[in-house]
Order: sequence, then structure tokens, then C-alpha cells
Amino acid sequence: MITAREWQNAVNWAWDYLLETGLPLRPEEKNNIEIADCGLSNFDTVGLHILTLCSTEWLGSKLLILKPGQFFPQHKHPPSLDGSYPGKTEYLRGQYGEAFLYVPGDRREEPHYKPPAEYLEYLTVWEEHSLEPGRDYLCPPNVWHWFAAGPSGAVIWSISSKVTDSADQFFDTRIKRKTEIIET
Repeated sequence: MITAREWQNAVNWAWDYLLETGLPLRPEEKNNIEIADCGLSNFDTVGLHILTLCSTEWLGSKLLILKPGQFFPQHKHPPSLDGSYPGKTEYLRGQYGEAFLYVPGDRREEPHYKPPAEYLEYLTVWEEHSLEPGRDYLCPPNVWHWFAAGPSGAVIWSISSKVTDSADQFFDTRIKRKTEIIET
């Protein structure tokens, strides 16, 4: 849960950070920024700002914005329950700042990102891929992955088959994908 003021501050920060990138943005797109706080009341460490640019039945295009040192927890994009959709394929490409993606595979001896100790038990995949500007990774459906920003924050392109965020499965079952905004 976050307060309406915290939500607005997060949107304002993400918009200002996006403007630093030099990407051509329309002023009204600021209203499309989603705050994914994961329900853990620790948004500066765990969460994500998301600007959805396109969402159709077949295609999703988003900018994922991370504060310095922030990470988005381990999750996967599973197939539909009826088997009609294999799950979201996601192409991730660094645009600005520095970010790291973690997927199944061999763990680096010293990963670039060191998550807070209280979240380590919820991270099981450790093969590291840099998402610095111009670096990319194609993440198949139903594959556990998580990502984190370096010390200056990051903007990552997410281009995928249709947007199915509400169906995401998180390794940490405490996580709530939909942010709850409370009034104070």
C-alpha cells in the first residue's frame, strides 16, 4: 500500500527521470505511468514504475523505470489456464542508466546487484545479463526472472506479446501485483 501522495511523488519522479533520457514523450503520457509497489511497503527498494505505450491483443510496449538500486522481484509470465496462450514472451532492452536481468543459469561469483538480505530467499535465478543502453535479452514465456537498477537508476524497454501483467506469478507469494492506494 502507498498513500496518494507517495503515488504522485513516484509518478513525478518517474516522469522527470524519463525526460532526462531524451526520449520523445507526449505530456499526456505522464498520466499512464503505473506504480507497481508490490504491496511490500518498501517502494524505494522493491517495485517498478511502468509507462505503457501500447497494449493490444497481440503486442505490449512499455518503459520500465527503476529508481537507483530498486529491483523488481522474481516473477514469470505463465500460460493461460485453458492453454490457449503460451505466456508472455518479453524482449527487454536497456535504454538509459544501468540495469541487470537475472534468469535461470550459472551464477556470477560476484553479481553486480546485491539485493537486501530479507529478499534473498525469494530469488532463485542468478544468471546475470547487463541491460545497459543497447544491451538486450529475449525472455521466453514461463521463465523465472527479475531485474534491478544500478546506482543511477534505469529505463528498460519491454516489448512483448500481449500485456498480461495481472497474470504474472511471483516467487514471493506476499507480492500483490495491483497497487493499493490509501488516503491519509
